[in-house]
Amino acid sequence: MKKLLQAAGLSLALWLAGCATGPSPAPSPEPSLPPPSTQAPPPVSQQAPAAPPVVWSGPLSPITPAEAASLGVVSTEPPADLWERIRGGFSMPALDTDLVRRHEQWYATRPDYMQRMTDRSRKYLFHIVEELERRRMPSELALLPFIESAFNPQAVSSARAAGMWQFMPATGRDYDLKQNFFRDDRRDVLASTRAALDYLQRLHGMFGDWHLALAAYNWGEGSVGRAIAFNKRKGLGTGYEDLKMPDETRNYVPKLQAVKNIIGNPDQFRAELPVIENHPYFDVVTVDRDIDTALAAKLAGVALDDFKALNPQLNRPVILAAGTPQILLPWDNAKVFQRNLTDYSQGRFASWTAWTVPGTMSVAQAARRVGMSEAELRSVNTIPPRMLIKAGSVLVVPRPPSEQKDVAEHLADNGQLALAPEATLRRTTVKAGRKDTVASIARRYRVTPAQVADWNDVGASAAFRAGQQVILYLPVRGKAAPRSTSRARVAPAARAKPVVKSRRR
Repeated sequence: MKKLLQAAGLSLALWLAGCATGPSPAPSPEPSLPPPSTQAPPPVSQQAPAAPPVVWSGPLSPITPAEAASLGVVSTEPPADLWERIRGGFSMPALDTDLVRRHEQWYATRPDYMQRMTDRSRKYLFHIVEELERRRMPSELALLPFIESAFNPQAVSSARAAGMWQFMPATGRDYDLKQNFFRDDRRDVLASTRAALDYLQRLHGMFGDWHLALAAYNWGEGSVGRAIAFNKRKGLGTGYEDLKMPDETRNYVPKLQAVKNIIGNPDQFRAELPVIENHPYFDVVTVDRDIDTALAAKLAGVALDDFKALNPQLNRPVILAAGTPQILLPWDNAKVFQRNLTDYSQGRFASWTAWTVPGTMSVAQAARRVGMSEAELRSVNTIPPRMLIKAGSVLVVPRPPSEQKDVAEHLADNGQLALAPEATLRRTTVKAGRKDTVASIARRYRVTPAQVADWNDVGASAAFRAGQQVILYLPVRGKAAPRSTSRARVAPAARAKPVVKSRRR
């Protein structure tokens, strides 16, 4: 019996062992590494040439260490210098003409000008290159602002093109660049770059050639299209060099090619390029309340001129959060600004606000309404001499201490200043009749009661005595002739003001 139990136990054990070690998937073989060599490597002259590196573009899959050892390794480190990164992205066909040589000579013999341009570009180039690479566009287009504006975001041409990329007002509006009293997005670094690259991509799609796209950027797509159509009718070529075009456009691409050649090989032209590191110059900061431009620069710890260089779209001394919700600051100063903004408790953020002019009036009248001097109102709002402010215009004026609300979005986004030429006025005196009032005199001489009251230092509801001398300022050759038999006497020229807008107190 004992032997039977032992045999049964042994059988059970063997059965359980079979279950534990039954069939299962074969394990993947471990990659085997070659044993370390104990022999010295052969001399370099006897070694086989290294295989060229392979850049894989398909789906990734694991490889064994042995396979990795047989392949070349491509560095993934980005260039340390932004100029090197730009050179690596050159992809437009080269233009080799006498005009290119001429412009190379022009730039190369003006090292101070080249230094100012390239140094000015350091604030904006990294962002432009990033955008070009993201869109897979030629990197030489990052040099186009050298030709357009010398990288000056405040540049304005005689034809009213503005900004680094020199957008005309109408083209800017076509590409959603806001132009109102408070800001001009044609100068905005981010918005204008986006619009310029959108436009260039569209032009390249139309003409299928970067040189023609650039010609259209300068001359207009319609002009280039008509020049191509003309050449086709004549059986002529339709490339950039084949078209008849204005001198400015004829020189446009050669200028860009000349700058490209100098950037591509500065030693050949004895050019010294400033070091521009391959990292962002600025950061984007959100603004959620109106704030004075000077205060924003102070909280960021940057000079006001440097602040304006990164935010050149701002036209006024106040940033309206509803219209300009983001500003640019040097990378390290962005965090400084946010920290100081949180801790700021020394007063109001905005000492300026927007005021809508209720009726057409002179600058002097508007200044008195808002408690400013005429000179200050002109300066802050950029109002030239001898102009009237039209009804519905928007002005920047001091913000009352009791005003807590920020400027509304519709005003911040659409406010405009409309001006009209001011008529030449001359001081005139008339005799008041019986029962004449400020209002009746104003009606008779087609001026406003407020003007009559202001000119005579009386209230708007005041009445005049019969025969009282009433002072008026009337157009010299206007149609505002009196509609009554009251006699108007013009003061002698020696005592008259030559050009008078209103009498100042």
